[in-house]
Amino acid sequence: MTSKTQYARTVAALAALTLLALPAVGDAQSARGASSQPIAFGADDGEQTTDRISLRGRAEITQGQNRLRAEAITAFRDAQGEFTRVEATGTVYFVTPTQTMRGDRAVYTLSNGELVVTGNVILNQGKNVLTGGRLTYNVNTDAATMSGAPRGQGAGSRIQGVFYPNGTN
Repeated sequence: MTSKTQYARTVAALAALTLLALPAVGDAQSARGASSQPIAFGADDGEQTTDRISLRGRAEITQGQNRLRAEAITAFRDAQGEFTRVEATGTVYFVTPTQTMRGDRAVYTLSNGELVVTGNVILNQGKNVLTGGRLTYNVNTDAATMSGAPRGQGAGSRIQGVFYPNGTN
């Protein structure tokens, strides 16, 4: 086996381990079943070091019905080798069976299940849309908090949304 093949397999295995550490997101049924489903990932390029795994160029991680997609995804490890957080940069999408979150950057902290999406954030749930500068979403509880951009950053300093009552087209 060539060193290039060994390298590719190592990156694949480490990316898979990163996903295993991520809690499942979505409705109750997908949360129960997603952790036992196969993990897939893809990127144009990848590398590992002692403290991180990096995927670049159309980076995507999926497990079950949940997907994280960005231009670059990096998973960080602590001194014991345990994954602690995942960062995605570039145009970032986090998609569950019921929601789509988009922003310029996302940081997922494994210890508390918190995903923070920043920069031109758009949250879609069905036809409902909410926009702002920062979205904090907990994958364990489905609780979400949206805030505007910091003051002094123009018209984007307020959150805005459109919500459709049930049965409204």
